[in-house]
Amino acid sequence: MACEPQSWHSLPPYQSPDADGFDKKLRGACHCGTIVYWLSRDKPLASKFCHCQDCRTLHGAPFQWAAIFHKSDMAFETGTRGLRFYNSATRRAEHALPCKVTCANCGTLIMDEGRNMVLLFPTLLALSTQEQRQNFQVQCHLFYPQRVVDIPDSLPKWEGLDHQSRLLPQDSGAGRVFS
Repeated sequence: MACEPQSWHSLPPYQSPDADGFDKKLRGACHCGTIVYWLSRDKPLASKFCHCQDCRTLHGAPFQWAAIFHKSDMAFETGTRGLRFYNSATRRAEHALPCKVTCANCGTLIMDEGRNMVLLFPTLLALSTQEQRQNFQVQCHLFYPQRVVDIPDSLPKWEGLDHQSRLLPQDSGAGRVFS
């Protein structure tokens, strides 16, 4: 008898946070509270600001703040129930990786789901201590030439993806707003 592949609906991050071995460390939720999820680690692999056109458009903001985790570090309390999926490459509402994941009720952007990783949005997390907030400090800016406003900090600013594109000089484009 052939073993059928497991449905993506029951794989991380859509498994129950009550599964054996999952340690609930940080709680996240959408604006209306319909979607609740947990993280099993209290520090992301990385935390970045992305200035690309897609992130700005989809978030309705000058940039996106994303924290990167393994899919297995995250678990939704209600699985896929209440979630909506969108593939920006095909511009279709579908779960085709990579895709955007939002609350179907209030529209809060929850995460970007990749094949092995998720980019979730720290503003949805209950970061109640200084140590928790410190764990999510941003390390760099991505797609900085596409920015609509300068961010005068000392963080590395990359032309595209970090360590895969040109690192920009710290004073590049000072005073630039809404180009």
